[in-house]
Amino acid sequence: MAFEIDVLITFAEKDNETAQKNETGWVSQFKKFLELMLLQVLGTKPNIVLKSEFDTATAPALNNAAILVAVVTKEFVESGRCLDNVEAFHKATASSKINRIFKVMKAPLTVQEQPPRLRDLIGYEMYQLDTETGMQKEYSDFFSQEAEKQYWMKLVDLAYDIHEALMILNEGDIKAGVKNIYKRKSIYLAETGHDLSVQRNIIKRELQRHGYIVLPKNTLPTSVNEVEATVRKDLEECSLSVHLIGSAYGEIPEGADRSIVDIQNRLAAETAAKKKQNKQEFSRLIWISQNLKNASDKQKAFIDTIKRDTEAQEGAEILQNPLEDFKNIMREELLESQERRVADENQEKSIYLVHDKIDVGDVTPIRDAIEKSGFKVLTPAFEGELLEVRKQHIDNLRNFDGAIIFKGKVNDQWVRMKVLDLLKAPGFGRKKPIQGKAIVSPGSNLDNFKNQNLTLITGDNSRSIETLKNFLQEFNS
Repeated sequence: MAFEIDVLITFAEKDNETAQKNETGWVSQFKKFLELMLLQVLGTKPNIVLKSEFDTATAPALNNAAILVAVVTKEFVESGRCLDNVEAFHKATASSKINRIFKVMKAPLTVQEQPPRLRDLIGYEMYQLDTETGMQKEYSDFFSQEAEKQYWMKLVDLAYDIHEALMILNEGDIKAGVKNIYKRKSIYLAETGHDLSVQRNIIKRELQRHGYIVLPKNTLPTSVNEVEATVRKDLEECSLSVHLIGSAYGEIPEGADRSIVDIQNRLAAETAAKKKQNKQEFSRLIWISQNLKNASDKQKAFIDTIKRDTEAQEGAEILQNPLEDFKNIMREELLESQERRVADENQEKSIYLVHDKIDVGDVTPIRDAIEKSGFKVLTPAFEGELLEVRKQHIDNLRNFDGAIIFKGKVNDQWVRMKVLDLLKAPGFGRKKPIQGKAIVSPGSNLDNFKNQNLTLITGDNSRSIETLKNFLQEFNS
């Protein structure tokens, strides 16, 4: 369907007024900058219309516009005309399967102060707060360092999100367009604490530029039951979730005792376990900031849980490295996944057989079974300088496809240390997901390692070998 107007901007007249007649109003500046940004993203000049200036060019039902941008302030909320515009556009586009209304926050408002029709939409905050007084102030220089951090970063976000909507609408048939675009990979980029919102936006834009659908698309609800239902639904559509953990604990929804950040991480772990049982693709990347000096005791406890709790680690690779290194690993995981998959098909898969020197003799049948199943076996070094032995262990952690820990004469504490090494593998520079992990113990019980995202193989030698072969066959497929 062709639209006369690409973007229609509705706003309160007072928000575009200036002290001097020759000055350009805030909304007019916003229109000009959005036009430039969309030109770069779309490749063609968009038709952006200010509702108040071009009423004669717009249909009363507003059905000739593809996108509505509402510039929200207290004056907007008090304007019956502005609210009528939102309602008319919502009515005209109610059959659309995508969001076509975008909420630009020129001034801070609580959720309750916003119009009900706009409350659930993600807000693009384009106001400046005085760090000393906490009061809002207008940008005196749109090209200042402060404006670059807030105004322009949100404007880029808005431009890419509008581009996404226009791309679907320009397919011709909305339903067909949605069906087509959702063939692309969806990624759940978890909401963060306030200290990492900028970093999250940078990653979001990068993912969108490479054609990924980034969820959640709307602001998460305020009550815990609605939050959990929304997050679960979004996670079901995704094959990867990305979590950024900083020093801020995050907002706590109504009726909850955990933060939004904590809840999303727990639900992603549940989704990983569920999809693993159903043999569906799903993995998790968790980045923890190296600078946690200002973290509260509650946040430190949450981070400690992520590092130690096996349920919180379900399906996850945890990294605590510079953010740029994390982004490189994410690019390797996502943006080059197709090339890597093709390369992997032409390469022999490897299993890191982790065992102690004391079990060298007992592990031989396990090693033979792995090699006969068509895998290359990586083993730890026991001779040489301590640094050389450690270097080989780290090289193996970077390169293996699957890992098997052999528990013979060693104790449970030794096994726990090796399991922890597998979890820390991404921190050593690993750039591909771990495809399978198991513990083999022909002569002892492994109940202490249940629920740790590990396959447990016990029994006498012949029984262990048979179970191991089944594990390897499933792993290879």
